[in-house]
Amino acid sequence: MNIKENIRIAVFSIKTNLLRSLLTMLGIIIGVASVIAIVTVGNGGRDYIVGMIRDMGNSAIALTVNSRNADDEDYFTDADIKAIKKLSGVQYASMRSMAMAQMTVHDETGFLMGIGCNTDMQMLMRTPCLYGRFFTEDEYDNGKYVGVIDSGSALQMYGKKDVVGEYIRCTANDMTVSIKIIGVVDLMASMNLDTDEMMENMSSMGGMEIMSCMMLMPAPVASALNGSTSGRYDMITITATDESMLDGIGASAINYIRSLHGNHEKDCYSVTNMATYIDLLDTVINVFTIFIAAVSAISLVVGGIGVMNIMLVSITERTREIGIRKALGAKTGTIMFQFLTESVILCLIGGVIGLLLGVSGAALVSYIMGVPLQVELSTVALAIGFSSAIGIIFGVYPARRAAKLPPIEALRRD
Repeated sequence: MNIKENIRIAVFSIKTNLLRSLLTMLGIIIGVASVIAIVTVGNGGRDYIVGMIRDMGNSAIALTVNSRNADDEDYFTDADIKAIKKLSGVQYASMRSMAMAQMTVHDETGFLMGIGCNTDMQMLMRTPCLYGRFFTEDEYDNGKYVGVIDSGSALQMYGKKDVVGEYIRCTANDMTVSIKIIGVVDLMASMNLDTDEMMENMSSMGGMEIMSCMMLMPAPVASALNGSTSGRYDMITITATDESMLDGIGASAINYIRSLHGNHEKDCYSVTNMATYIDLLDTVINVFTIFIAAVSAISLVVGGIGVMNIMLVSITERTREIGIRKALGAKTGTIMFQFLTESVILCLIGGVIGLLLGVSGAALVSYIMGVPLQVELSTVALAIGFSSAIGIIFGVYPARRAAKLPPIEALRRD
C-alpha cells in the first residue's frame, strides 16, 4: 500500500467519525494556537520595545555621579562637558538636571517640571521643534530665561500647540521669574511616551485636575530654579559617531573627568551603556516568551495523549478490518504505517487549525496593544513540525499494537 492510499484511508476514517476527530484534535488546536499566539505577540512586543529604546538613542552612554561616594567638587561641570565633547569619537554631550517650580499661566496655577540641558539636547532627542526654535549657545551661556515647551503641555495650558512668545511665571526657592517660550517640541514622542496618557497622569493627582508643564531649558536656569548657582550636575548623556566606540568613549570620558577633578581614588562615577540594556532586555523578553510558550505547550502533550487514546479505540473498532488485511497478505509494517499515517494527519489538521487561530488571536492582541504583528516562518514551521511529532510519538504505540494483532484472533472479533 502506497502513501497516497494510506492518506486516502486516513482521511476517510477521520470524516467517518468527524465529531470524535474534532474533539480529539481539540488539545492539539489549543496547544498550537496558544504557542503561536504567545510567540508571535512576544516577538512583536520585543521588537517594539527594543526598537522604542533604540529610537531614544542606542548609540548613547550615561555618565552618572554616585552621590554616596561623591563630594560637591566631584559633580560634573560645564567645563567637564566641553572637555568631553573634544574627545575623539564623541558626537554630542549634554547634562540632564531636573527642576520643579510652581507656575502661573493666565491666573491659573500648576507645576512645571524643567529639564536642564545644553544645545546638544536637540540632537540627542532627534526631534525637531514643531514651532519656534531651540535655545542658542549665547542664550545658554548667559542663562537666559527661555525654554522649549512640550506640545502636550502647550495644548493643556493654552488650548493650542503654537505658543511661541508666551511667558510662564515660575516660583521656586523664594525666587519668581518669567520664562519665555521660544519653541514647541513633541517631547513625549522623542521619549517614545504616550502624550495623552502622560499628561493625564501628570495633571491628575488625588482626583484633582492640576495644570502641568514639561519644558527643556538651559541648565543654568534649571540650577537657578533649584536654588543653586554652582552649575554642578549628576548626569551627562553622550552619543558617539560610531556605536562600537561607546564603551571606549565611556571609559575615556570617566578617566578624563577623574584627572580633571583629581579623584581617581574615589568610586564616585558610573557608566551606563544603553546598548547593553537593550541586549539584556531583548534576552529577558525572549526567555520570558519561551517560558510562557513552553507552559502552553503542555496542552500539546495532553492533546497527544488524547490522540493515542482515540487511536486505540479506533484499533478496537477496526480489529476485523485489520485481520482481513493481514489475511490477504498485508505486512506488519504496512498496517503499522497505515495507522501511523492516520495519527499524523489527525495532528496535522489540528496543527493547521491551531495555526490559523493562533495567528488570528495574535493579530487581535497586537492590534489592541498597538504592537506590530510578526509571524515568523520558523514559528509556523515549529507549529507544523511539533504537531507532526506529536502524531508520530503518540501514534507509534497504537500503530504497533494494530500491526501485531494475530490474523486469526482479529478475524474472530465481531
